Amino acid sequence: MALAVKPASALFQKDVRSELRTRYTLNALLMFVVISISVVLFSVAGETLQPEITIGMLWIVMFFSAMSGMSRTFVAEEEKGTTMTLQLLASPSSIYAGKLLFNLLLIVCLNAVIVVLFLLTMEKFAISQPGLFWLVILLGGFGIASATTIIAAIIAKARTKGTLFPVLSFPILLPLIMAGISATKTAVMGTTWEAAIPDLQLLVSYIVVVITTSFLLFDYVWKD
Repeated sequence: MALAVKPASALFQKDVRSELRTRYTLNALLMFVVISISVVLFSVAGETLQPEITIGMLWIVMFFSAMSGMSRTFVAEEEKGTTMTLQLLASPSSIYAGKLLFNLLLIVCLNAVIVVLFLLTMEKFAISQPGLFWLVILLGGFGIASATTIIAAIIAKARTKGTLFPVLSFPILLPLIMAGISATKTAVMGTTWEAAIPDLQLLVSYIVVVITTSFLLFDYVWKD
């Protein structure tokens, strides 16, 4: 399947304009982040958490934040009745690419906000290797966006979208989350970049496999 850049870019711009106008997904994601971090702060009650626990909580918040908004990636098209129009105007690969770019932008910005809030609110959460840390967060966001985009297309026509999305996403995203947590520990604990190479290779491999598989299968998922 050939990827047409122009339709993918047009779809990406359409989704950005639509989100800036309604701010449905953006508000839902930000509200979830604020509530999640507030609950964490109240639960620790002023106690200082070990970096390992803080890192685990960071990835938990990033995962569930994505679950709270990414499921509507294709649901909006079904609700507005624009699915058939998109099928006529753009190839499946272009549609997936446009949606992936939008989700990637949303997830990367969201994860950046989560990290900043964690740095401001969590004591003893310091980053020893900033370059490695942000690279892991970027790769993690890319992996989450790529997986949730195809999963959102799969459950778009299901009746129980809210239930199916996290159920399908968790086992698929589990290898990414485990590698992300391990690489983040390396960045926070101050060890060398070499120690994180296996985890970085796993993150990159995960992204390549998921995106390649999604491009190959999206035609069947989107039209069926």
